[in-house]
Amino acid sequence: MISIVDVSKSFGGKDLLQGASLQVSRGDRIGLVGPNGAGKSTLINMILGREEPDEGEITRDRRCSLGFLPQETAPVNDETVIEIAINLHPEIISTRRALNSDDHHHEVDPHSHYAELNGFELEARAKKILAGLGFRERDFERPARELSGGWAMRAHLARLLVQEPDFLLLDEPTNHLDLHSLLWFQNHLQNYPGAILMVSHDREFLNKIVDSIVELRFGQLQRYRGDYESFVTQREANEANLLAAYNNQQREIARLMLFVDRFRAKNTKAAQAQSKLKQIERMDKIEAPAAAGATINFSFPQPRRSGQRVLTLKDIHFGYGANIVYAGLDFEVEREQRIVLVGPNGAGKSTLLKLMAGILTPSDGQRELGINTICGYYSQNRVEMLRLDRTVFEEALDTEQRVTEQFIRTLLGCFLFSGDDVDKPVRVLSGGEKSRLALVKLLINPPNFLLMDEPTTHLDMPSIEALVTALKQFKGTLVFISHDVYFIKKLANQVVHVEGGQVRRFAGDYNYYVEKTGWGTATSFTAVAPTPPRKVAPTINSKEQRRIEAEQRQARSRARKDQQNTVTRIEKEIATLESRQQEIHDSLQSAETYANTALFAELNRELKSIDTKLDRLHQQWEAESLKLEQLA
Repeated sequence: MISIVDVSKSFGGKDLLQGASLQVSRGDRIGLVGPNGAGKSTLINMILGREEPDEGEITRDRRCSLGFLPQETAPVNDETVIEIAINLHPEIISTRRALNSDDHHHEVDPHSHYAELNGFELEARAKKILAGLGFRERDFERPARELSGGWAMRAHLARLLVQEPDFLLLDEPTNHLDLHSLLWFQNHLQNYPGAILMVSHDREFLNKIVDSIVELRFGQLQRYRGDYESFVTQREANEANLLAAYNNQQREIARLMLFVDRFRAKNTKAAQAQSKLKQIERMDKIEAPAAAGATINFSFPQPRRSGQRVLTLKDIHFGYGANIVYAGLDFEVEREQRIVLVGPNGAGKSTLLKLMAGILTPSDGQRELGINTICGYYSQNRVEMLRLDRTVFEEALDTEQRVTEQFIRTLLGCFLFSGDDVDKPVRVLSGGEKSRLALVKLLINPPNFLLMDEPTTHLDMPSIEALVTALKQFKGTLVFISHDVYFIKKLANQVVHVEGGQVRRFAGDYNYYVEKTGWGTATSFTAVAPTPPRKVAPTINSKEQRRIEAEQRQARSRARKDQQNTVTRIEKEIATLESRQQEIHDSLQSAETYANTALFAELNRELKSIDTKLDRLHQQWEAESLKLEQLA
């Protein structure tokens, strides 16, 4: 289908491809990976014919239809959402509009012509795909120009899936999807009949879709059979072997050169020395393994420890105009929980995160931060966190923390802002650079309660891995939204499903959540037969059955109430001890207490006793809360 032979390409004085070759055949499912700036987008543009190689050749089978989804821009005109999705033929839209217009004076019967163009079949297919990608039925006839950039991209993705080209070329297709639509898309691609070449930073997505990885690195295209995890293993083994071969050859060269240097000046040994030099020259030299590209390397400074209860939302009411999102919502977050919010698009996940962060104010209800809680919010729209009129350095320096300029420059360097990069205006930064700068601002003034909305968007895979490592070491509390399943699996120890203004908590990780709900599996995207009603044993009449069921409900209700009382009692004990703990901390910081040796020692003894009691109570609270969750 696609043949890339000995292609070289330079851009801005940098050699992106140097004699690179690749064959793409029907049925191939390839993930294209490589560090930022390696030339992935340039390669895609050459495959599309938008750019020409400096040397070499790229050819495509003329019988092969190609569909392309760009990473960032998807133009829209005056089409509706459904019109974008079915716009596979110039006459389809005009015929559809004629069919739906009040003017029936047409030379050609629009109904028959629309049927000839396969319009009705395409429309039915498009509606199923649009629904899978998160569009509601009322959105289908909505003008596309009213959509945000991300939703416009979804509409164009739907068009590609309706078209079903022989070769699908996707550049970061998951960037604008929420988790629910991503899992639907993943399930759809697993059954896609054509070939696929995609650029993606989502390793779990790649693992589910591709059968080979092509790495663009140092100007070459290296193909590895298998999924992304297999690629990582193979590459590490290859590099270890290459390094060993290089070191062995260098030792042999050094041994020969030692002989040459020692004897080249002696007449009796000069011929042998010359022979050794020729032996070195004839060697097929192994190049030194190049170091991997620069990646983010950081860890979160450990913040001050918060109280056990980090945040409480009580009877929260919130809506956007007539659209009521929450009515009477109660929600709590405890210290060191790592909660991921999941649910379908438009369910209110980002709204809930903003309510927790205090970015949005409820129309009714209370938001209470716990003792010593410092909240930090990492917005999905990074621009909300940054001043575009400043330079990178000025923006990083704008902090309440007392830090030196050298500290700022060092931290920026860790996030790949070096040299003149720190003087760049924020407005010209790429999406990935804005994401990294927003992380810098969080780190300078670290919170102990971190709220993150799609933190992996625009980060490459090594940077995501570094962020995962840093967050695993982070001792604070984390609540986040993400469509990156790998990121979720690595970090979440609780899952909260948000839908229809309700939140349902699962006291386990993502795998536990999927096991309990089946959400996100292939069967969850198909109609499920209703569960048949439970049959009553014939030996018990219906009146007796109702009595037994009522008693069982009452017993469960009493058990829940008793368990709730147990949890509430422990929480009150914790709150009392934490309040006293704070009083002691405040007293120990005063000069008077420090001067009174006996009082200072007594307070320290009491503080140690409180710490021990709190550790025990926290363990009790976790155990009893889990029992309460199981009774829900």
